[in-house]
Amino acid sequence: MSRNSVSNTVAVSAGLQPRHPLYTNEERLRRDASVWTLVQGILAPVQFLVFLVSLVLVLRYLLTGQGLEAANISIVVKTLTLYTIMITGCIWEKAVFDCYLFAPAFYWEDVFSMLVLTLHTGYLYALATGFLTSQQLMYLALAAYSTYIVNATQFLLKLRTARLDYAAQVQRAGERTGTVGAAPSGGLAA
Repeated sequence: MSRNSVSNTVAVSAGLQPRHPLYTNEERLRRDASVWTLVQGILAPVQFLVFLVSLVLVLRYLLTGQGLEAANISIVVKTLTLYTIMITGCIWEKAVFDCYLFAPAFYWEDVFSMLVLTLHTGYLYALATGFLTSQQLMYLALAAYSTYIVNATQFLLKLRTARLDYAAQVQRAGERTGTVGAAPSGGLAA
């Protein structure tokens, strides 16, 4: 009996529902065939790099009072990058799960993404209207960035889950055929 089967058996006997794999075979094939998977794979680290640069500029302004314009520009660029990855992520979800948002596999990540979007959009609104002082704007940006870190962590953990699901699938396929380590047909490693 495989480790996954044992854990599902234990979960059922404990009154818990066994965890289903993140992707069905059909969803994995659609994910692997979609150009939006590559787009997301490129945009995610770009967004993280933009975030790091912006974070440094925001902290510099808060600590020294210098570089307000650079900090504001960096936050706007970070927000536009976030909008881009959210729009392309919706397209990716449609291609893989046949819904633009809140696919069961990514429901909580999408819910939290709404908070991230709200805070970033709130920053743009406050910047455009002068609703907040410069220092308050920077604190709002830090709040938005904190939610972004949580959301990025959610997605990284989901990527890890997909990799573990795939490894378990490979192991089960090997156990059935007697060729441990043989990959099931179709699909990337995550």
